[in-house]
Amino acid sequence: MRALIVDPDAPGSLRLGTAAEPQAAPHQLVVDVRHISLNRGEVAFAERLPAGAVHGYDAAGVVVRAATDGTGPAVGARVTAFGAGAWAQRMAVDTTAVAEVPAQVDLADAAALPMAGITALRTLRSRSILGRRVLITGAAGGVGRYAIQLAALGGAQVIASVGSSSRADGLAELGAHQVVVGLEGIDRPVDLILDNVGGQQLAAAWELLAPGGGVQNIGWASDEPAVFAPYSLVSVGPPKTMTTFGDVHEVGPDLATLLDFVAAGRLSPEVDWRGSWDRVTEAAQALLDRRIAGKVVLDVERAAAD
Repeated sequence: MRALIVDPDAPGSLRLGTAAEPQAAPHQLVVDVRHISLNRGEVAFAERLPAGAVHGYDAAGVVVRAATDGTGPAVGARVTAFGAGAWAQRMAVDTTAVAEVPAQVDLADAAALPMAGITALRTLRSRSILGRRVLITGAAGGVGRYAIQLAALGGAQVIASVGSSSRADGLAELGAHQVVVGLEGIDRPVDLILDNVGGQQLAAAWELLAPGGGVQNIGWASDEPAVFAPYSLVSVGPPKTMTTFGDVHEVGPDLATLLDFVAAGRLSPEVDWRGSWDRVTEAAQALLDRRIAGKVVLDVERAAAD
């Protein structure tokens, strides 16, 4: 089958090639993949993977082989899926990591949800946000745009931070109550920070955190170290916390929640770039150059013999 594989000699270390058919365990189903979604971190770290590996985690398509243990959707079901080896014509994935796509939701939109949507949803669930001030850094990206919408749905006062004024377009319409460049203009403490930037902005954002507040470390787009001033991590009162995020275990129910929001018109998939997976180099470079406002979705094209 055709797949996007790691090639250290290719631009962005990714190219269309061939891979073996997936071998499904009893608790896994096989999806005929119609659309995939690229995330900036996946593209940036492709060169660290073994040559020939099938990359990616986000996909949507149709079940062509049900799980032999009897769990999960049946053959013919439209699903979105989260699992390793997603950027291929077919993928094997745990039945706990898929969700059926409502009829009114386009499969391409469904493909945009898994990694970024789950990250936004689960980090926002780390504490109560109703009536709280939530700061989202790197807010113009895929995670950021989902987080703005979900935080607003949860009753938060949403502050969206971007790297430049040109990246601010559309964020207020998604639900941001305040849009800032960097941390400029934030004059009151915040209760929760979803940080996609890292570096010195993270150290500065920590100073804005209210007692009892927390930081969820999601990404590190700055590619710079964060240096905290002496004693800046010590505070009187309820403890402030900083937590790494990587919980992608059994995401099926949360995928279903996101799909329900999309179906109800309460969550925009924010697909900013869509094209054939033959254009993977172009799409990957646009992500790396931060020319994408939201998500990239690639259509999995079929050769005549497929």
